[in-house]
Parts: sequence; C-alpha cells; structure tokens
Amino acid sequence: MKITHHGGHTGVTGSCHELHYADSRSVLIDCGMFQGQDARGRSGMEIDFPISDVQALILTHVHIDHIGRIPYLFDAGFNKPIYCTKPTAKLLPIMMEDAMRLGITRNRRVIKEFMDELKRLIRPIPYGKWTNLQTGKSHGEAPDASSKQLEFRFQQAGHILGSSYVETQCGDERYVFSGDLGSRCTPILNDPISPERADVLVLESTYGDRIHEGRETRLHRLESILCETMQNKGVTIIPAFSLGRTQELLYEMNLIMEEIGHKTQCTLLKQIDVIIDSPLALKLTDIYEQMREFWDEEAHEVLTIDKLPLVFKNLVEIDRGAEHHQTINYLLKSGKPAIVIAGSGMCTGGRVVDYLKAFLGRENTDVVFVGFQGTGTLGREIQKCEGGKGKVWIDHQEFEVKAKTYTLHGYSAHADQSDLLRFVQEIPNKPKEIRLVHGEANAKAALAEKLKSLDYNVT
Repeated sequence: MKITHHGGHTGVTGSCHELHYADSRSVLIDCGMFQGQDARGRSGMEIDFPISDVQALILTHVHIDHIGRIPYLFDAGFNKPIYCTKPTAKLLPIMMEDAMRLGITRNRRVIKEFMDELKRLIRPIPYGKWTNLQTGKSHGEAPDASSKQLEFRFQQAGHILGSSYVETQCGDERYVFSGDLGSRCTPILNDPISPERADVLVLESTYGDRIHEGRETRLHRLESILCETMQNKGVTIIPAFSLGRTQELLYEMNLIMEEIGHKTQCTLLKQIDVIIDSPLALKLTDIYEQMREFWDEEAHEVLTIDKLPLVFKNLVEIDRGAEHHQTINYLLKSGKPAIVIAGSGMCTGGRVVDYLKAFLGRENTDVVFVGFQGTGTLGREIQKCEGGKGKVWIDHQEFEVKAKTYTLHGYSAHADQSDLLRFVQEIPNKPKEIRLVHGEANAKAALAEKLKSLDYNVT
C-alpha cells in the first residue's frame, strides 16, 4: 500500500489522504475543506486529482476540515459508498446541509439533490468491527493476511461524537489514520485506546508542541472569568465550534454554575444569561442527547443525578435570525451580564462575528477562545490582542479591541503532545513509519523531535 496526500499534509486543514492498495484501487480517508492560511493561493476547493480508482470515502469525523470538500467530490463524479460510524452518519447530513447553505449555494433544489445523494451513499459501521470494502460486510474476525482485499475498522478517537481513527489492512500491511485524536481532558466522550499495531501511522500533530492545562485548572479559570462577567456586568463571548466544543462547554458550565451558586461573591448568578446563539449547535446538541450510549463513564454517572446535563435554568437558546439581532441590541442597552456561545469557532463567519463587532470595543467584554485558531483567521488576530489592546479588521472595517482575551487550551478537543506520545507509545508493536499531518510546521517539528528521541521513524 501507499499514500497520496491531497490536503492536511503541509498544513492544518483540508485533510484528505488517498490510500492505494491492490490493482491500483484506492480509498479516500476524509475530504476536508481548506481554511485560513491553508486556503490562500488556491483557486477553489475543486477536486484536483483523478478519482476513477477511488472505491469509497472513509470519514473519521464531521468537522468541516475533514468533510467540507464532499460537494466538490460529487461534482467530480464520485458516487461510491461513504463509510463512517453510526453517530457520524447522524451528524453528517446536518453538517453538510449547513455547509452547503452557508458556503456554496442557497439554491434549495441544488442542496436537496446533494442531500439526497449524500444520504443514499452513507454506510454506517459500528466501532470495532472489521469491514470488507468489496462486500461492505462487517465482522469481528481479524483480516486474512493473504487476502488482497482491503479491510478497515473504526476505533474511538475521543475528539467529538462519532469521531474515530481508522485501521486499514490489505494483505499483511496495516496502515492507521488517526483522524483527530481527543484530549484525555475531554468530557462526555471515551478516551482513545491505541491500536494493537500499525506498520504506517498517519498521525495528527495540531498541538504537537503544547501541553494542555489540566481539567481542574481550566475549570477554575473559566469559573473565574464567569464570576468577573457577573461582577462587572459585562459580556463574555466564547467562539465555539457547533459540534463538540459547545456541548462540552454546556456540560461543564452546568457543573460550574452549581459550584458558583454556593459562593457568596457570585450571588449575581440568577441575573446572568447563558446564550447559545447557533441554530446548528442546537440541532447538534439534540443529537448528543439522543446518543448517550456513546458517552463516557463520568457522563453516565452525572446522568444518574441530572437527567439534562446539557441544559440548565440560565440557558437561553437563540434560533431565528431576528432573535439574534434582538439579543445583541438588548445586551447593548440593558447592561446585564451575559455569556454568549456562538459559532464559528475561528470567528471566520457565523453569528459570533456580530457579537464581536458590537462588543470588542468595550472594556468589560471578555473573549474566551477554547479551540485552535488557524493562522489567518479573525480568531487568531483577536487572540494576538492581549491585554485589551490592538485593532482588527472585520468585513472591511477596523475595530479597536478593548476587550480582554483569554485562551483556555485545556478545552481543545485535540490531543496535546503528551496525549499524542502516549497514543504512539502504547502501540504494542512499534510502527515502522510515522507520518505527521494536520499541524503547523513548528508543531510538527516539535512532535517529530520528541518521537525521534524515542527511536521512532518519523517522515
């Protein structure tokens, strides 16, 4: 087998890897959109490689940088099966319809045709079951080392609901694609368990140069920021990805709210609103609630006490566009403290941009980043304005940043350097080759250095 990278190899976004196996046949592992700096210098998102040999698309999860080029793949003539986990099969149509409407076309007929074709091609596969690509049938037996047919299986990645890493085998060769691995600090979902072997490991490196703060630290920091919001009657804006980060924040805010309620210095609790302003996030939160069977042990313990751990009394859900603008106007006039969670996570679009325009110039505003901010994104530019000083451009207009900015790395859904090293070191049979993808140059270099010091072959 061999791999051709069509995205995500020299940058962070646009993940798309073609695995070539017997008789020139191949499969695609993800087909993601380029974002931020990765998108610069590209004429478009069109598929610029031949797909005549591609037998299937195998998806690790539904973040846009792993699925965003599927419409262009269809335009190029792709009509083969799309394999994914059962939760991903539930989430994929919602994510793709939103991506089509916001980024490609608002033509309802075109969107419907695409959605009909997408749903026709989706093939949900359970975790931990080997699937024969030729027959599409799943089984629990190890692949036949003498066979020239490709087999694959999904394993828990702990990144977002439905996320997986993918083990592939043809003959006696086994290649593993990590997708995006989750942090051990991520609530709700199970942690990833390393594969038993990998001749070649294609490993993400987003945070290959960093160690996340622990869960207790990040909870304490978030609690302090929320208390300050209540005391100074300000607005805390949290740009969050609709899938994964929003649900984690709701889960942990529920815990924090209960704790704050017992502290006298935070008696303003009942006077603060927690606003979720994202129709997509609301839909996805419902899916999270429906698929509790995929939650981890801690989350199931919480369920014995709190039947709705993603919902609490202070929560205000904003769906319609008119409500969105009314809410901003209300917060501007009322002086009432509020916490706003809105997409997009890198501030590249979506409703969070309107909140930033309205409140960045206020000293009692806090902007809290809880996820990776790609180079060239508005989120990265605001992140640079530490201490409430600086200026950014939004929609061709300059805005002064008086708001305080915070970055809580502990809320990243990506594994940090220690998580990545642990994932590799717990593979019983050392990989013959580790290929680093999905990371900026400094992150890859730092992780490569660590791995090489442990006597791994890194390319």
